[in-house]
Amino acid sequence: MTQVFGGRAKAIELEPLGVIDIGSNSVRLVVYEGAVRAALPIFNEKVLAGLGKSIATTGHLGEESVERALEALRRFRAVARILKVKNLRVLATAAVRDAVDGPDFIKRAEQAVGVPIEVLSGAKEAQLAAYGIRMGFPAADGLAGDLGGGSLEVIDIYKDRLNDAVTLPLGGLRLIDQTAKQIDRALPLVDEQIAQVTWLTNGRGRPFYAVGGTWRAIAKLHMEQANYPLRVMQGYAIPTREAIEFCQLVRRTKKISAFPGMDDVARARRDVVPFGALVLERLLEALAPSEVIFSVFGIREGLLFSLMPPLEQQKDPLLSFCEEYARQRSRSVAHALELCAWTDALFEGDGLKETEEDRRLRHAACLLSDIGWRAHPDYRGEQSLNVVAHAGLSGIDHSGRIFLALAVYFRHVGSDESKADDFSSRLKMVISKRAQKRARIIGAAIRAAHMLSIGMPGVIDETRLSYEGIKLVLTIPRAYSALDGERLRRRFAILAELVAREPEIRILA
Repeated sequence: MTQVFGGRAKAIELEPLGVIDIGSNSVRLVVYEGAVRAALPIFNEKVLAGLGKSIATTGHLGEESVERALEALRRFRAVARILKVKNLRVLATAAVRDAVDGPDFIKRAEQAVGVPIEVLSGAKEAQLAAYGIRMGFPAADGLAGDLGGGSLEVIDIYKDRLNDAVTLPLGGLRLIDQTAKQIDRALPLVDEQIAQVTWLTNGRGRPFYAVGGTWRAIAKLHMEQANYPLRVMQGYAIPTREAIEFCQLVRRTKKISAFPGMDDVARARRDVVPFGALVLERLLEALAPSEVIFSVFGIREGLLFSLMPPLEQQKDPLLSFCEEYARQRSRSVAHALELCAWTDALFEGDGLKETEEDRRLRHAACLLSDIGWRAHPDYRGEQSLNVVAHAGLSGIDHSGRIFLALAVYFRHVGSDESKADDFSSRLKMVISKRAQKRARIIGAAIRAAHMLSIGMPGVIDETRLSYEGIKLVLTIPRAYSALDGERLRRRFAILAELVAREPEIRILA
């Protein structure tokens, strides 16, 4: 396997794919590196055009909003050309779908962007939103809601099966227009629409996946209130009752612009936030889910998912991302893969026990373990911690994300608590003691392995870890006996202590 020293090596060259979403509130372009399971955006820009702000009362798109949208589309066309995007897909949702002058706008918009525009039906919008959830949560089992400016789509998802779905006229801009910004008048409208959907009780005790910029803004406000150490939206979870009470606090605030954290919310979205909070509050009361999980993946990512072949859809998004990241940033992805197999021995036979999810996270940590090798040695731990904690990971919750960040951190700094910084200390407070201990063990194992192999493939796969009664034994073939030494033995002793064994290094005759 080819070694990679910080460069990008791929088995295939990916072709950039662009998706423009013409929504009721925003017009956004995202260009992905390709239609693959762990695709990363290489460009992301939105314009808050507000196309749907007067649909409910006038039935028309506002001319000022139309001009802003067309200007954005002309720019996005130029951006796509510069990025050599050959496959540009453009979607339009509730505002354009419902407006009397929607067809006229589409003609002008197609001239501006240079490609056909697909106006999504409510059913298709719900389907793509569900695919977006599958993109970020491969084993999703719950109800998802995608709140836009003009409508709310609610979908029942069970892994790869989409069950019931409904589109409701409960978008934030629509409610503002209907009620002349009087949120108390919106409450009976929201309750009336939700009450008509009898199957919402299927969400009881299952997660609710919240999609849409307004709901992400609410999550951002909650993070600010809770002094949460991460500012990563994907996978952020709030217990249901806590989410309901926070939504009530937001919607009852008289001056929403003064709400703590609101400075980080776009000005054009601030008036919508209380109405989004109202919809989320009333929906959660009807659903009674186990928790609310926020997703950054919506219909754009759903479209990307729908374009993938089935084998690509079935890949693990977390491990796909980590392997590709190792290919780009590590000295050797082959060595990272060897670490996955080498550390398996710690959890076999009489060794430590782990679940399938534990094993998956351990392998992810091994894949990411060398991404900080170019940093100054004194800062590799700190920088790796920040990179992993804030990476564009999917298929993982926040506890798992923090576990990965700490495991890679401990791989660099060892077990010296005096080196702990404020960020690592705050992260430790979010996860369990068991997860912290596992992160230390994985970090210590990777640390010992790197001292033995010098981060290069073809060494540790010739060695063997094993348990023999009270001992943890590392067996090294004579061909590599010169790699034995004081620093390796010190690191191996730390690993053995963490797994409650006595260390022994054997050189094969």
